[in-house]
Amino acid sequence: MSDSAIIHPDYIRIVERKPNGWLIKTGTLFYKRLAVNFQDLELLYGVSKEEMLAQLSRLNQGKQGFYLADLRHRQYRYCGVSSDSIKPVLRELGIGRIDPREN
Repeated sequence: MSDSAIIHPDYIRIVERKPNGWLIKTGTLFYKRLAVNFQDLELLYGVSKEEMLAQLSRLNQGKQGFYLADLRHRQYRYCGVSSDSIKPVLRELGIGRIDPREN
């Protein structure tokens, strides 16, 4: 991923499709109200990693690049081959805004 940070809700997972498989990106939690394992997708959202990856592989025939998994709403999106394509897709979902310092 690029050097810029991507801040998103926990129910959104960023996944990268590489030639040798899928890589679920892990981030740093900066606010945590619950004492649960936030990597346990089945406990939190009723979706297993296998189910999530099966849904993602149906998009663009599992083409290499970056994907978003909205586990709360069970929506999956292909972003593109560059990590820079993630933020615009998040903004389409109403998450985040354009940094006023960027032009």
